[in-house]
Amino acid sequence: MRPELDEVDNKVLALLMDNARLPVTSIAKQVGIARTTVIARIAALEKRGIIAGYGVRMSHKLVQPAVRAYVGLSVDAKFAGALIKYLQQLPETETLCAVSGTIDYMLTLRCDSTDTLDRLLDQIGAMDGVRQTATSIILSKRIDRGAI
Repeated sequence: MRPELDEVDNKVLALLMDNARLPVTSIAKQVGIARTTVIARIAALEKRGIIAGYGVRMSHKLVQPAVRAYVGLSVDAKFAGALIKYLQQLPETETLCAVSGTIDYMLTLRCDSTDTLDRLLDQIGAMDGVRQTATSIILSKRIDRGAI
């Protein structure tokens, strides 16, 4: 069951996703509600498990890899477990999502160079059961509200 969020909850969440350290008074002013209401809303969102936690997002200047890429993978089902196990042990694997549509998985890789990316793509493409890969190199992030 999907939790119900009203317009105020959505506005508070959007502000916190952009900056989790935003002072409660700033949130209250931007949303147009009382400071104590913001505190109560955040506490309720935490209690309901909608806000799972807070963390630090490192500056891209320090940790941004030279190359990030999305890789669409089409895989024979009987080989999916071995592929997932292999990708899980790769430090370059950032995310792996099962998706609907013409591909089976969407992989995000972060590599220190295009040479590393090229080598990994060759290794992944040569695995048993991998029918096809389609890669798009990420040029820039225009919006980033991703989880930490």
